[in-house]
Amino acid sequence: MLRLFILITLAFLTSCTPPCVDYCVEGADEFVIDSYQIRQGKLSILEMEGHCIGELPFDAMLEYEDVVAEDDILNIAVYHPSRRDLMDSINFINQTIGFKVTNKCVDIPDIPPVYVAGLTLTEAREAIQESYREHIHDIEVFITYKDRLARKVDLAGLVSVPYIPVDGKIRLYEILSKARVPTNANYFMSYVERGGELLPLDMHRLMVEGDMSQNIVMRGGDKVYIADPTEARAMVMGEVGRPSPVSLPAGYMSLREALVLAGGIPFTGNKNCIQVIRGGLVNPKIYVLSWQHIVHLPNESLLLIPGDTVYVSEKPITRWNRFISQLFPSMNGVTTCNDAYQVFIP
Repeated sequence: MLRLFILITLAFLTSCTPPCVDYCVEGADEFVIDSYQIRQGKLSILEMEGHCIGELPFDAMLEYEDVVAEDDILNIAVYHPSRRDLMDSINFINQTIGFKVTNKCVDIPDIPPVYVAGLTLTEAREAIQESYREHIHDIEVFITYKDRLARKVDLAGLVSVPYIPVDGKIRLYEILSKARVPTNANYFMSYVERGGELLPLDMHRLMVEGDMSQNIVMRGGDKVYIADPTEARAMVMGEVGRPSPVSLPAGYMSLREALVLAGGIPFTGNKNCIQVIRGGLVNPKIYVLSWQHIVHLPNESLLLIPGDTVYVSEKPITRWNRFISQLFPSMNGVTTCNDAYQVFIP
């Protein structure tokens, strides 16, 4: 509420005239230049807002050799022409709990625990098969992952599954596809966290525009958050049909579209005084535009970003009319009292 009050005050202070306070007031040309930077995507918007954007890890796009880790649960199957009892017992464990890697080893019927941590699946299969063949000839071993408690990506927000295992090849696009993210998700406010740091990624460019330069290889321990559509909004206020916040699921929206969603500008609005207030409360940047800019410039040249406030001033005659409408009841009361006073005066 305090922020809203201050922004309203700023709008009145500017009133499409040179402000009496030292705020940065720009015209349509600066708004168009900033909109060009906004079109470059999330990272450009963050830079424009003063955030320091780092680089992706050098190996972010590289596939890596996946290995068995502590607490992984393996699915192991064996085949032997005469040991049906062994095959049935191993199959029963697979269907119930699987074979969990504990103390870097996996415990399998009829043989001592086999060391598998740090091995690839192929190497783990060979180690188990070699251990079996010391006791049982002609046995074949097959191995896959049943579940991974450490080597997985945790998912939160607007997703349908809590986590997805990684294998050294699975990428962000496939993770989001498997997570069944709804079409109205806010990819601008969504993020990937690795090692406690947010990666400089633009998921909107990946999922909506098909930019595969954002399609990193996922690693165990990564966290993905998918934001709700309402988590990025701009505010449209003043002389509009429905003063209200508007959601920006792509991270930006044209000024024209925002005004339409807010019910347009009625006859009481001053179409020569449309202000966009951007930035923090300490040093906001205020753009002053007219309806002619909005009508004649392309949509992509006039873009809003999350946190922007659009304020449409009222016409001077509107202020006068409102003043008169508020004054009339008082004037009528004064007139009535004066008439009554005149009756009693001889």
